[in-house]
Amino acid sequence: MSADDQPDEPVAIPINGELDLHNFQPRELREVLSAYFEACADKGIFTVRVVHGKGIGTLRRSVHSELRRFPAVEKFWNADEANGGWGATWVRLRSQT
Repeated sequence: MSADDQPDEPVAIPINGELDLHNFQPRELREVLSAYFEACADKGIFTVRVVHGKGIGTLRRSVHSELRRFPAVEKFWNADEANGGWGATWVRLRSQT
């Protein structure tokens, strides 16, 4: 049986303000971002670094497109070189106060 035949197993993600998308399929992007942002907000984490990698920029563009649709996202910006450069995006979540 190949890895493609395996059922999707839940991936444990630490809720620490950094989400690495390398372990996820593009089709999972919206669900993963939404669940992670909700979990961060529940823990009082309102600044999140989303690591999408550099590659040719396709995943970054998809992430940015999704971020524009989330009401919970106040703003987002590309990380500086010390934090991943254009391979990562900082996201500021709205406080629910």
